[in-house]
Amino acid sequence: MTTSVRIALDAMGGDHGPEVIVPGAALALARHGDLSFVFFGDEARVKPLVAAHPALAMVSTVRHAEVAIRMDDKPSQALRTGRRTSSMWLAIEAVKKGEADAAFSAGNTGALMAMVKICLHMTPYIDRPAIAAIWPTLRGESIVLDVGATIGADAQHLADLAIMGSAMARIVFGVERPTVGLLNIGTEEVKGLEEVKAASRMLREMALPTLDYRGFVEGNDIGKGTVDVVVTEGFAGNIALKTAEGTAKQIAAYLRQALCGSLWSKLGYLLARRAFKALEAKMDPRKVNGGVFLGLDGVVIKSHGGSDAVGTARAIEIGYEMVRDKLLTKIQESLADRAGAHNLPPAASSASLPS
Repeated sequence: MTTSVRIALDAMGGDHGPEVIVPGAALALARHGDLSFVFFGDEARVKPLVAAHPALAMVSTVRHAEVAIRMDDKPSQALRTGRRTSSMWLAIEAVKKGEADAAFSAGNTGALMAMVKICLHMTPYIDRPAIAAIWPTLRGESIVLDVGATIGADAQHLADLAIMGSAMARIVFGVERPTVGLLNIGTEEVKGLEEVKAASRMLREMALPTLDYRGFVEGNDIGKGTVDVVVTEGFAGNIALKTAEGTAKQIAAYLRQALCGSLWSKLGYLLARRAFKALEAKMDPRKVNGGVFLGLDGVVIKSHGGSDAVGTARAIEIGYEMVRDKLLTKIQESLADRAGAHNLPPAASSASLPS
């Protein structure tokens, strides 16, 4: 008998709320029949939407939540108004209580970060969480982390990111020993911040069997897909992510302008329509939607707030894959191997909450 993977959904999160999240769950279920769901949100809005999808209704429960965290709420405000009563908190708490295998939200990232740190415990040997994003590249896909969970990092934290990112890559890409690079301003060992250089030395000395450390990579290596996992701290990672998103939109706008500029350009588009459709599909951000919170004693997925049902389904499927292929176990085993080799005690959480 196949064991169901149960996802707790913050149905009120994001720009569109349950009107997008419910159809997204239905799409994910159509591709993965062993999924089931718990929706947290306004019953009056959520129940009719779920009932409109009979197959989804068969494997779903709707639980009422009094509060919906707004996208512009500060984390401290979200905690005051939504702790224990919001759809976001209740979805996370379902994981803590063992009522769900993973939590999903498209809501306020800062509020989500604050709530997961309070509601869920950190993984042993990790004191700060990270968000890992799947990144389209010329070779296929890579994982980049941290893309904005916490700002700043010492050498130990960067090494921990490499370990956690490689565990995720083993699941997503199906490789036994993912290649890992540290994002830097050059590939030479003498360049970069001291913390980054120290992390590089640490990863070389560890020589862990679960990852293949390749040294420093530069910003242009992310899009090339030079390594399976790119490691950086949250400030630089978030800037890189937003820059890539903006560049993709800029290129798409340039193409639209160029193809509508004259009769000849319109004719050229008609002749090369299949190629442009293939390019559009390759650049579709919905295919890589869904950031994974790493370092927590639970699986939490963050979807882009403006995503549609297709992107929502992909983010849910990432959560499904992380649970099915035992992400937490892989991370804990790798961290235990690293700690045992270097006699490291479990970390005490020291990261501050977002303001």
